[in-house]
Amino acid sequence: MQVILDTHVFIWYIEGNQKLSPPLRHVIEFAADEIYLSIVSLWEIAIKLSINKLRLNYAFAGLENLLANLNISVLNITWQHLEAYRNLPLHHRDPFDRMIIAQAQHHNFSVISKDGNFKKYNVNLIWEWEQ
Repeated sequence: MQVILDTHVFIWYIEGNQKLSPPLRHVIEFAADEIYLSIVSLWEIAIKLSINKLRLNYAFAGLENLLANLNISVLNITWQHLEAYRNLPLHHRDPFDRMIIAQAQHHNFSVISKDGNFKKYNVNLIWEWEQ
């Protein structure tokens, strides 16, 4: 199983936030074959840090090494992702979420997210997980 993390899930994961259940941590750490974080999530984090809407226990500059240490691959944006994004129905207006959805659809990745708006799209959404 290949999984892409929504931005809040990545933050909760690295921060040890209890909002991310132990079964979902298990998916990230053991059940998934590959874990991805979209570059748009890093962009969103950078924006929120710069406007003081987010604080992290990690320096932003250290996230690149942290991702490598956690075996989480950064998924860059390709023309195919942009085309998938352009063709998404406008159920949800958040551009970061929409790109994550477009990337998940293009690669047939499952998405770990608490955001109910993801259910409006044709993606395999993981929020509750039975081990």
